[in-house]
Amino acid sequence: MILKKLQLVALFTLLSLSSVFAQDVQHLKKLQQQFVDLRFGMFIHFNIPTYADADWPDPEASPSLFNPTKLNCDQWAKAAKSANMTYGCLTTKHHSGFCIWDTKSTDYNVMNSPLKRDVVKEYVDAFRANGLKVMLYYSILDTHHKLRPNQIQPSHIEMVKTQITELLTKYGKIEALIIDGWDAPWSRITYDDVPFEDIYHLVKKLQPDCLLMDLNGAKYPGQGLYYTDIKTYEMGAGQHMEKASNYMPSLACLPIQSSWFWKTDFPTTPVKDATKLVNDQLITLNDDRCNFILNVAPNRDGLFDDNALEGLKAIGKLWKNTGPVAALPDLDAPIISQNLAKNMPANSSWSDDMNISDFANDDSFRSSWTSSPTVKQPWLEISFKRETGFNTIVIAENRANINKYKLEYYVDGAWKTLLDGEIAKNVKVHRFNRLWANKVRIQILGYNRTPSISEFEVYNEQR
Repeated sequence: MILKKLQLVALFTLLSLSSVFAQDVQHLKKLQQQFVDLRFGMFIHFNIPTYADADWPDPEASPSLFNPTKLNCDQWAKAAKSANMTYGCLTTKHHSGFCIWDTKSTDYNVMNSPLKRDVVKEYVDAFRANGLKVMLYYSILDTHHKLRPNQIQPSHIEMVKTQITELLTKYGKIEALIIDGWDAPWSRITYDDVPFEDIYHLVKKLQPDCLLMDLNGAKYPGQGLYYTDIKTYEMGAGQHMEKASNYMPSLACLPIQSSWFWKTDFPTTPVKDATKLVNDQLITLNDDRCNFILNVAPNRDGLFDDNALEGLKAIGKLWKNTGPVAALPDLDAPIISQNLAKNMPANSSWSDDMNISDFANDDSFRSSWTSSPTVKQPWLEISFKRETGFNTIVIAENRANINKYKLEYYVDGAWKTLLDGEIAKNVKVHRFNRLWANKVRIQILGYNRTPSISEFEVYNEQR
């Protein structure tokens, strides 16, 4: 009798957790829809690089350089309004680590500059006063504080958490926190070095309605949400989504000038053509459920140059916000935890030539394990070094092909069925109650072409 009661309590707990998770997914979908419906916003890259004529300044540059004697965030906000933008996003800290808010986490901040004013506060106040929503940008990579590859210490992670906590508790409602310098080829700081899942949950704890998006998701499949609430595309770096096929909530960014931070030739160099920005970028992106954020760089006085102001006005004459974009479909919650299958021992049925099993868990979506065409029922398995707990499996293909399969796990000397799958999408996400095993396996039962898997992923999510 006692055992039966315990079983009922456990079942009720699992059902309750499942219900809560479903509510979280629907809440996120609402926030994602609201974001893409904003359509068009202003990126503002303004920091120490503004005074260095370089996007990556000397990380030891003195705070005394930062001296915008005519700083006027109201000018920025009114310029955004002239282009019919709906929000702004300011670089609170870029890769060289200088903080433009009144932070207690480091002396390398604006209060030790000649300005001695909290730029983040002035920005959020000005944009809200002009009816615009506010978002913030924050770089994980920090060359001044030595938060760099192969040098990361626990104190760095605490600094990140402290700074994000300040940004999300001192300035009211923040619609989104845009993260940069994380898991990019040029930053080389992985989501394991600075644990993404911990930061994600911190953001949601501080502001449940704040979207977290990472600008460095280019290596992940276009039709899956990995380590971000919103798919992002830095168009100037060659990142582009597939036109007329996107169903993910997305963001694309581009500067109106030739680079992100102000350069000495900006006042005399023409900005990008307003007609092309509207017709080739803004309208096209919005039609594909993609929000467009256009960067405008303030000069060393803290003001936009005249040519940038005129460019924004020209955009506003050509484009108006016509309301919500197409509705988003139901989507899986984003993947935010550590991939337990990465670089673990892999085995499979006979592979096609050199495309052996190890390519299915090498943390690269540009390579794949491919089955030999002679194998009628291929399989792939991943072995753990010890019995491991997990509650999520993702099968990612370069293009949708596998349409029927069985997932199994190996425990106590035997294979057991986890589930039968028939998801036809190229990114197949399966979440379930946590279990423990020494191995996991996929038996591929139905497919249109020779099966291949770019990444077979296993996660133990905090939920």
